[in-house]
Amino acid sequence: MRKLLALFFLLAAPLYGGDVLFRGARVFDGVRVLGNTDVLVRNGRIESVGRKLPAPEGAEVIDAEGKTLLPGLIDAHTHAYGDVLRDALMFGVTTELEMFGEPKAAQKMRDEQKAGNVAGRADLFSASILVTAPGGHGTEYGFTIPTITSPDEAQAFVDARIAEGSDWIKLVLDDGKPYGIQWPTLSNETMRAVIAAAHKRGKLAVVHIGSADDARAAIDAGADALVHLFADKLPAADFASDVKSHHAFIIPTLVVLRSITGTPGAGEVLKDARLAPYLSASARASLEQAFPIRPNSPVRDFSVAKETVRRLKAAGVPILAGTDAPNPGTAHGAAMHRELELLVESGLTPSEALAAATSVPAKSFRLADRGRIEKGLRADLLLVNGDPTTDITAIHAIEGVWKGGVRADRAAFAKSLATVPKGSAPIDVGSGLISDFEHGTPTATFGTDWIVSTDSIANGKSTGNIEVASGALHVTGMISNAIPYAWAGAMWSPGATPMAPANLSSTKELRFRARGDGGGTYRVLVFAQSKGMFPLMRTFVAGTEWSAYAMPWSSFNGIDAHDVMAVLFCGGPQPGDFSFDVDDVAVK
Repeated sequence: MRKLLALFFLLAAPLYGGDVLFRGARVFDGVRVLGNTDVLVRNGRIESVGRKLPAPEGAEVIDAEGKTLLPGLIDAHTHAYGDVLRDALMFGVTTELEMFGEPKAAQKMRDEQKAGNVAGRADLFSASILVTAPGGHGTEYGFTIPTITSPDEAQAFVDARIAEGSDWIKLVLDDGKPYGIQWPTLSNETMRAVIAAAHKRGKLAVVHIGSADDARAAIDAGADALVHLFADKLPAADFASDVKSHHAFIIPTLVVLRSITGTPGAGEVLKDARLAPYLSASARASLEQAFPIRPNSPVRDFSVAKETVRRLKAAGVPILAGTDAPNPGTAHGAAMHRELELLVESGLTPSEALAAATSVPAKSFRLADRGRIEKGLRADLLLVNGDPTTDITAIHAIEGVWKGGVRADRAAFAKSLATVPKGSAPIDVGSGLISDFEHGTPTATFGTDWIVSTDSIANGKSTGNIEVASGALHVTGMISNAIPYAWAGAMWSPGATPMAPANLSSTKELRFRARGDGGGTYRVLVFAQSKGMFPLMRTFVAGTEWSAYAMPWSSFNGIDAHDVMAVLFCGGPQPGDFSFDVDDVAVK
């Protein structure tokens, strides 16, 4: 239903709106503030900016006194899947710059944009396939991508990406060590060769980095930008001036760096009554999450990222606002509001933060038709109550969003979210017993049979096996460190098919007995539809003797079990071999 509504809004929206005159607004034009200014929009473009402009016959006149008119926001780091560009528009983000995505999907959107204004969603420009090493970051998302192994492949690799439609070239320099994992990554020589190959074709080369050392190496290799900052340690004293001398720009992605340190990056958005009605269930779920911190991983300090932004700003380095949505702690459109606040907390003035989301990304990524309020440019506009140039939180008070001169119907969007069905009635769980394995098979009294589930669907290397022995489910395998969220173990779904949600809200907890191979730590993962595809985890320690465990559903990030998709008993979280037995699994 949600997708059908989004499609309806998209198709029903006119290509370009009629004449619109904003009367008496405070205008932030992307660079400076203009007081008591009129802005006339015609045929999807800004016709004129001035005072006491005459209203064309039939024009819609909007009284903007006491309000601020800004260019539509540009999120300079996202990954766009599904109908999230519609979501972004509802929060004033009229353009997204995708740092990794599926080439055909991105090309389809670009073709639609070239054909005319797509009023029902944010525009998309994309790096499409990124440049990474075999098995490196970017290869773990469940579909195969080309990778590069040596400098002499660089030009052909870059040319192939350009042929697919990449608007710029994104590279990955990140071995995972700051997060307590290990990935292969590009060599400095290959990185330099790829950057040179991109420049030879007139394309920007931007680099994903994971550490302060990676950041320095990328800048020294000639990168045009870093598309993250870091939280492992403060950079050397001359780092900011080095970035400036290389004429590079930075997209800090503060909200996602905050999530990486264990706090939901943009979680505060959930509590803002001005924004909350426009959050979908999946957006809410994502905003509640943070990245898990692996045992024995290095310390990550969010203050490092904020201090680095302060130094870069003082050195005059261009800073762009980007969220890395839809990673944990973010959501398309909504997270941009928190990103702007964090930029201000990191030393930017409110006007500088607004420029970081409008004129600066437009200039940096060579988008000459947007990012400012100026005659002849696109009428991608955001009207808010109050003055976000002095109080950045006023950006939350959205009065209206226009894409190519067409006003987004935010009220209809909010209504569509409010009327989404809440789910099915609680299912009959009988006595609550799921499996006691007394029949020698991995069957369940309701839902699916127990099956092996591993991270192979995400290009992980973990392995698992299950068998019923001596009236219990014997689970063995190996947890690899090839991807951050490695898993392997036994999975059961309460619905008719694997991962189909079912309402278990008539029960309060999950119960089971377990024994291990010597006091090891193991995991229970729960998937709930309202929490997206991010598993909710609890650990348990099992010795060689049987022990009973009871885990309230609420202990899995506060769920009420109305939409449980699966329960997994897994090895880990530590990498290595595992072996344990589970019995008498029930819900009560």
